[in-house]
Amino acid sequence: MLSGGAAARVGASELSELVVTDSIWSGEPDAKDGKIRRLTIAPLLAEAVRRIADESSVSSLFD
Repeated sequence: MLSGGAAARVGASELSELVVTDSIWSGEPDAKDGKIRRLTIAPLLAEAVRRIADESSVSSLFD
């Protein structure tokens, strides 16, 4: 989880990109020109719930 001035520190770092998920709200809006890319995991969670309800394989999501 990024907090405080973490986004600014990432922006000033040598990193080309930092990829995070949206599973925890950062409390800060995403910078348009920043190095942080936020990926949504909602479709993955929805598919996992569907597979659990259908009693099918969840582990195959990660093959």
